[in-house]
Amino acid sequence: MIQRDDLRAAVSAGLVSEAQAARLAALADSRRGARENLAPGDEPFELFKGFNEIFIVVGLGILSLGWIGISTVAAASEIVHIKTFGITRAVIGAALIWAMSEYFIRRRRMVAPAIALTAMWAGNAAFGFITWLSEPFMVAQNDLSSLPIPIALSTLAILVFWFRFRVPIALAVVALGTFTVAVIATAQNTVRPTSIADFFELSAEGSYAWITLVLGLVTFACAMWFDMSDPHRVTRRSANGFWLHIVAAPAIVNTVALTLLTGNQATVLLVVFLTGIALAAVVIDRRSFLIAGIGYVVALATTLGGTDGAAMTVFLLGIALLALGAFWERIRSVILGVLGPALPLTRLPPTA
Repeated sequence: MIQRDDLRAAVSAGLVSEAQAARLAALADSRRGARENLAPGDEPFELFKGFNEIFIVVGLGILSLGWIGISTVAAASEIVHIKTFGITRAVIGAALIWAMSEYFIRRRRMVAPAIALTAMWAGNAAFGFITWLSEPFMVAQNDLSSLPIPIALSTLAILVFWFRFRVPIALAVVALGTFTVAVIATAQNTVRPTSIADFFELSAEGSYAWITLVLGLVTFACAMWFDMSDPHRVTRRSANGFWLHIVAAPAIVNTVALTLLTGNQATVLLVVFLTGIALAAVVIDRRSFLIAGIGYVVALATTLGGTDGAAMTVFLLGIALLALGAFWERIRSVILGVLGPALPLTRLPPTA
């Protein structure tokens, strides 16, 4: 293992510059922080670094509730026009959230407050743009035609927030915002969804399931771009990929799985499809992709009901997940050994 003294000696010998040595040290610190106490081959996941971050998140939550309460009381008193007051509240809120993000995210590098501030920024942006550009009376009459533009602008605001602060979960919120815009815009020109199944069954009336599938595939492609740019999973690019996989998995897996459940030979086809998804998850070394997709399939299959083989399928999924969890690295090593010539192994996480 290369130590700090080795880097200093390398700088003195002219092998690397001071800037290169500093970048190597930063990379080592980042890798150690992401991989410390993890078993070889495990997938890094971090929601908070310590209880102080939870303490700050609680403070942010209480601050938000207080701000919303004060604003609501002021709006109810009709001091100013409600739309003007709403826009003013959103602008002030955006400035406060941005200032706190500069401190807690860029300066303190906190994880949990970054997630909380992202949620606050998204909610504030949606409130501000909807207050400014939507027509509340039309929305009250179930006419949503005034919502796509403010939601699209809110999604763009979240993307700007990500460009500045690089909070990984913000990209997942961008994907969900894009999906919301597409669904609302489609609902104005076709039949509206009557149940959650309409968003996942390709045979259902309307094009909502196709929107879900396309969103899932595009999100998965973006997640893989981040993953393949950081195969050792030591930077935020890997975390970006993680959260995008959380969105992509249910969009892809649910759409295909529930469509298969409505057809003949559902159990057989579903097992074949889920086996392929498991194979892909093992190859890219993303347990998050597999568990998100499979978890939603189980929940929806239980909620919506299914064929006679649905219970057996869920039972077999449980066995398969336990086996994968116990022997993930061994299974992955064998699969990569077989498929290695057809895969860009240098862009994929190495086996343990």
